[in-house]
Amino acid sequence: MYNNQLIGQNAPQQFSPILTPLQQARASGVVQEYKFVSFKPKKQQKELIKVLQAEPKKFIGIKYGKKFNLKDRCVVCGFHHVWEQGDYMRPPIPLDGVIKGRPLRGTYCPKHASHYMQLEMLQQQILADKHGLDFKAFKPKMPKILKSGPINTLTREDVLSLTNAGWFITPPTLADNKTATDEVIRLITEINIMTDRMNHLMLKHNIKATNEEPIENKED
Repeated sequence: MYNNQLIGQNAPQQFSPILTPLQQARASGVVQEYKFVSFKPKKQQKELIKVLQAEPKKFIGIKYGKKFNLKDRCVVCGFHHVWEQGDYMRPPIPLDGVIKGRPLRGTYCPKHASHYMQLEMLQQQILADKHGLDFKAFKPKMPKILKSGPINTLTREDVLSLTNAGWFITPPTLADNKTATDEVIRLITEINIMTDRMNHLMLKHNIKATNEEPIENKED
């Protein structure tokens, strides 16, 4: 865990009408989504780069070095944070150009780490748009057969998918009070499943069926 405290300050800064949107985004605070001003992805990327740039040192208006380039200090706002090894929000090593440049000794606080995650997602969206892909395709989707929970019935598509994967599906055993029609339906279902599996194997392994008739011994 970390000490939620900025050096010389007892709590993270809250919203202030005096600060500009850029200054408010760069100030320390709670984890929240960055609200873009622009609508185009490339301009949004430039916004986030300005937000995540390391705070420079200033002397008489002249910028030199980095103000918070220290271990476990946010390079943007100076917030002190020690990241745990398995924290999913743990950011990579900051660069002096945000997306390029030399590595810095500091880190990002939870607020600016969330902004960095937004930047990564935005870069993926720009890359997808560049190649004519749908950005949603980058998000992993849970298979339908897992998402639906316990399965009581299988569609024909589910049976074909499972049999093609090597599963052998056996219909449930019918009770003794079932009619002959139910028994015929069950047998037809089994035949269809085995036929589909056989066709899949023959096409996959290029197996050709041979129709050889048994040779009968002719009597003299």
